[in-house]
Amino acid sequence: MADPVIFVPGLNCTGTLFDHQIKAMEGERPVLVANHREAETIDDIAATLLAMAPERFVLAGLSMGGYVALSVMRAAPERVRGLVLMDTSARADTPEASERRTRQIAIAEAGRFAEIPDLQIPMLLHPSRLEDAALTETVRAMAEETGAEVFARQQRAIMGRPDARGGLPRIACPTLVIVGDGDAITPREMAEEMVDQIPGARLAVMPVCGHLASLERPIAVTHALTTFLVDHGL
Repeated sequence: MADPVIFVPGLNCTGTLFDHQIKAMEGERPVLVANHREAETIDDIAATLLAMAPERFVLAGLSMGGYVALSVMRAAPERVRGLVLMDTSARADTPEASERRTRQIAIAEAGRFAEIPDLQIPMLLHPSRLEDAALTETVRAMAEETGAEVFARQQRAIMGRPDARGGLPRIACPTLVIVGDGDAITPREMAEEMVDQIPGARLAVMPVCGHLASLERPIAVTHALTTFLVDHGL
């Protein structure tokens, strides 16, 4: 059987983020979704993932999931057969981003977590998709499943992550970087920065797409992912 794939969701997201990709792979290989809900730091989430993972696997993370994936690459690169980084960055949080996260944590912890999706959706989705009721409802449902306590924990973990750019040239496994052409949170320049530093990395740009590429352009992302796996014999 082909290599197992472990998906790591983004902030305030669940495995639903990868529904299309998971369904395309079911029956062909083991597919797992990492637990990014309980640990207090990105490195601790990575440690939890490694404790439950098969000995060798393909790792795919979106946004916060990408931060976790890069932490796994620092801790146990020999276990990762292939790496997929979606709508993410190797940079540390900026002061502006951390300030925004702190404000959102305060809102969530004040009992107003229901306001968070309305604050996030305009940044998460391409402007052309903001009136897509099914898509926005999926984002809201993932947030509701996540809840205020987990959301605050994830935000604090993200704020505390290190700058991972120095380790990019040491990534030796096949790597695919996916980004929406309209990603307002981790824009194309951040994806290109990683591709430039990771030896042999491949870039796939999703057209008319924001930060949640796997949801916004599920067919195109699944095609890019499965093609990458086949091309590298994973």
